[in-house]
Amino acid sequence: QVQLVESGGGLVQAGDSLRLSCAATRGTFNDYSHLAWFRQTPGKEREFVAAILWNGGRTEYAESVKGRITLSKDNAKNAVYLEMNSLKPEDTAVYYCAVDVEIRWNAPVVPDVYNYWGQGTQVTVSL
Repeated sequence: QVQLVESGGGLVQAGDSLRLSCAATRGTFNDYSHLAWFRQTPGKEREFVAAILWNGGRTEYAESVKGRITLSKDNAKNAVYLEMNSLKPEDTAVYYCAVDVEIRWNAPVVPDVYNYWGQGTQVTVSL
């Protein structure tokens, strides 16, 4: 069983930076699993933000965040970090990390295929 715990959310001003963390227990996911971040605002579906392949660290980013977000991992700590810069009010959302245990070349951008989810952490960006 994989457990994911997000942290690092908070209230910041536009232009600020924030780093979110996702601590994962290895459970059943393997080196070729993807760990991803999604975000969700009230009344909208979860939106793909970024993903990283556990083995090798290949990353993929949504077009809406490219250039402002960096995803990294620490294998020793089983943790994934989402560094967000130049935050905008439209980045306000609950951010979730998730694991897809299937072996795939590309990270899925559809939330339904992800097997495990954290509880989410709120990020609020004010003007």
